[in-house]
Amino acid sequence: MKDLEKMRHTLSHVLAAAVKELYGNVAFGIGPAIDNGFYYDIDFGDTKISDSDLAKIEKRMRAIVSAKLPMEKRVVSKTEALNWARDNNQKYKIELIEDLPEDSEISFYDMGDLFTDLCKGPHVKNTSEVGFFKLIRVAGAYWRGDEKREMLTRIYGVAFKTEEDLAAYLKQQEEAKSRDHRKLGKELDLFCFSDLVGAGLPLFTPRGTELRELMANYSLSLRGREGFKKVWTPHITKTDLYKTSGHYAKFGDELFMVHSQVNGEDFALKPMNCPHHTQIFASRPRTYRDMPVRYMEATTDYRDEKTGELGGLSRVRSLTQDDSHVFCRKSQIKEEVARLVNIVKELYTTVGMQKLSARLSYRSDEDKYLGDKKLWEMAQGQIKQAAIDNGLDYYEQEGEAAFYGPKIDFMAEDAIGREHQLATIQLDFVMPERFGLEFTNEKGEKERPVMIHHATLGSIERFLSVFIEHTGGWFPFWCAPEQVRIVTVNDKVLDYVGEVTKILDKTVLDKPLKYNELRFTVDDSADSLGKKIKRATEMKIPAVFVIGPKDAEEKVVSVRLKDREEKVKLSKIEDFLKKLD
Repeated sequence: MKDLEKMRHTLSHVLAAAVKELYGNVAFGIGPAIDNGFYYDIDFGDTKISDSDLAKIEKRMRAIVSAKLPMEKRVVSKTEALNWARDNNQKYKIELIEDLPEDSEISFYDMGDLFTDLCKGPHVKNTSEVGFFKLIRVAGAYWRGDEKREMLTRIYGVAFKTEEDLAAYLKQQEEAKSRDHRKLGKELDLFCFSDLVGAGLPLFTPRGTELRELMANYSLSLRGREGFKKVWTPHITKTDLYKTSGHYAKFGDELFMVHSQVNGEDFALKPMNCPHHTQIFASRPRTYRDMPVRYMEATTDYRDEKTGELGGLSRVRSLTQDDSHVFCRKSQIKEEVARLVNIVKELYTTVGMQKLSARLSYRSDEDKYLGDKKLWEMAQGQIKQAAIDNGLDYYEQEGEAAFYGPKIDFMAEDAIGREHQLATIQLDFVMPERFGLEFTNEKGEKERPVMIHHATLGSIERFLSVFIEHTGGWFPFWCAPEQVRIVTVNDKVLDYVGEVTKILDKTVLDKPLKYNELRFTVDDSADSLGKKIKRATEMKIPAVFVIGPKDAEEKVVSVRLKDREEKVKLSKIEDFLKKLD
């Protein structure tokens, strides 16, 4: 992986060198290696760059690669670095250098005599070692991610060690375009956005609402079966709650603030639910006999995300979490985590994403975490042991923990091989301490509970973005917004259609959700049968019942599924539907 990172990082320099040769006086921002490739943020001044320019830039990059130019590191003082940046009119580099301490050792990388860039490295030895690459798109990016700063042009590229890996990735990307949840969301009438409502605030249609509520209810039912009780919390709270929890200091700039015009109090739209749940636990005395206490809530939270970082349902300002919190004793952690792991496995098996791995997310040495280091070490040890005990395919990663504790992040693989972080289990010794939570143990002494945070779907909006793309819009039968559509050949069969709908009206599915009434419609319009079937196929209806005079005469329905067609007797329709996945 390190070699691949060096290749991609070097390609960002090759990109910059090609741009400088082709466009002359440009100012460079940053050009890092990223997952699957690289990018460079560039200020082209008055020149406008689009995707149509990428072929020309890529051609020049290939010439630079073929030249086998050496990548050589050079260390300079801060003064020398600033002189270089000023001499070359690199205002963004000047800003980066000025932010460094006076005694900093600053490095440059020279690409032969062609190009020099401020850079820590690492890089390959020469430009011929960069593997196989392709420029893929042009986008806008604010300098340093600040919407109040300059808008730069970001050129993205992808790169791999082999031509086969590059081809496979590009093929995957083409498949991803056809599965894009924003495209399918519009085509399947699931959700929309409105400029009058605001960016990052999705509106769900009846069909989309059916889907999201089915998913939320399934998640809640799995946890309800395991002893979790529903709670409800308001959407605004005094900021004092988040100051006590520590969220205000860490994420205060992401809060939507609400000011009371009546008494001048400051409130915030809630960005998460855990502090609220601590107050329900603290609302009455608890003893060891009550432990563990398990709460769950599917509720919408609000975060003031930057407009440039919003994207469909993947990143929104209003996110609904299927949230859970367990308050338990230290001796109960193992059992409670196992309970949650089993819930995760069951849900993702049901939705067809059973290939799960677990990232054990630990703290780093940065000063951004709350709580005693010894508690963290103990908690991280317990998280690792839980992964081992539950047979998880796991890996460890520092710096990905929540600020209050380590966590198990479940990574699910979708139908085209992409990995997504969805469910999570987080161990927290910090928040119970900050809120002074306690219960009375067997000895009559006060004891501090441990808090376990869990979300099975995570953000329901983000889960749906993944799930829509995973299925390509062909949802499993049990959760399809419209499960059956009846299409008629002509009006002569309407009486028989009535017999069929009576059966559908009383059909209740019992997997995976009990008491799930069948969702169906009838298309008896004057359009041709071909048009009706085409409409149903475009909406990706799992089961289409075609009913003509012969079907009525024989007391059957002609069923079209995604992968097959068959005749089903009227008396067997209910049994047939209950067997569909």
